[in-house]
Amino acid sequence: MRHRLAPVVLLQTQSENAGAQEVSRLVGERLAARGYPVHHVFLYRKSSDCAWLGDVRFCAPARPRGPLGVARLLVRLYETLRAIRPATVVTFQHYGNVLGAVPARLAGARVIANQTTSLRQVARPLARADRLLGALGIYDRVVVNSAQTLSEYGVHPASYRDRLVLVEHGFDLKARTLDAQAARAALDLPAGPLLGCVARLHPSKNLEAAIGLLARRQHWRLALAGTGPHEAVLRAHADRLGVADRVTFVGELPPARIGDFLSALDVFVFPTRIETFGLAGVEAAQAGVPVVANDIPILREVLAVDGAPCAAFVDVDDAAALESAVAEALERTPAVAARVARAAGLAERYCASAMADAYAALVEAVAAERAPPRGAGRVEATDDALAAERGNSR
Repeated sequence: MRHRLAPVVLLQTQSENAGAQEVSRLVGERLAARGYPVHHVFLYRKSSDCAWLGDVRFCAPARPRGPLGVARLLVRLYETLRAIRPATVVTFQHYGNVLGAVPARLAGARVIANQTTSLRQVARPLARADRLLGALGIYDRVVVNSAQTLSEYGVHPASYRDRLVLVEHGFDLKARTLDAQAARAALDLPAGPLLGCVARLHPSKNLEAAIGLLARRQHWRLALAGTGPHEAVLRAHADRLGVADRVTFVGELPPARIGDFLSALDVFVFPTRIETFGLAGVEAAQAGVPVVANDIPILREVLAVDGAPCAAFVDVDDAAALESAVAEALERTPAVAARVARAAGLAERYCASAMADAYAALVEAVAAERAPPRGAGRVEATDDALAAERGNSR
């Protein structure tokens, strides 16, 4: 029998509307619906206050600079967690994992870490710290979001590997409240063939390839939804190619407006080079937008239903091949229509409720492994919860 549910903290590095934040939002909403008091804590504030998440707290107003700034942030994080008194802290992203785990432990909480970043993108000292925290058991569990990510982190020591649990991302269906014309008007997007992408503006997303398409087709236009450190570089690239007037930087959109952005698009171009899942591409495909994606293993894994592709895969370094794939998507050939129809099945494959069930099972399972630390809230796990966790593990 379940007693009073203890608070859960979802800990992120920075506040922005990116993939990890969307997963955190979905998990938080569904844990709250199950009766858990949910608190969202960010190490620092970036492009958004993420007010739609509910209870949101920031440990610093901006990214800390230097060792003293990081030390102050860690002290503030510990004080924040002590005030909330969570039984479990779920950490996201590599900085959230490494910086959040020890303060969470000191505050009396269990730790469920999430690996949503490829090891190829993690600085070596940070990767070593993460491996040590997992091997020493500072992390109670380490969630990975795809089979490829499971394999990538499976090179770690056995004491780390034993904590790995596969929980594929779930997602909410993106409501399309406006038709294409109305959506373009609402978002101030141009008429004509419109390509687009939802992504953090980061070098790994390789959005230069999408901008380069406009130099090959004078009537195509591109809309990019997102913010990030690479924006100035992308704008300069568009200027060099003479296509800046056909690229719209939409900025960051709240989750409720992503559906309308997708409604405005004719093709979703996803040239990313490194992913651990690729949630934006999955959302676009399920919403009925033809997707042209970089031909990398992780995207072939996730953008498929029953082994059949839901997107056109192409080597985005081959500009002519990328152009041809986008042109075919705009024509809505029978092959494109078949992929779009098949993508409707992604909603069942990546069900948000199933993802939340898996996280709830993890929260209850780690609480059952030993008596709660003094002062922490109480959670009683059920046999069903433990079984559910085993079903999502390796």
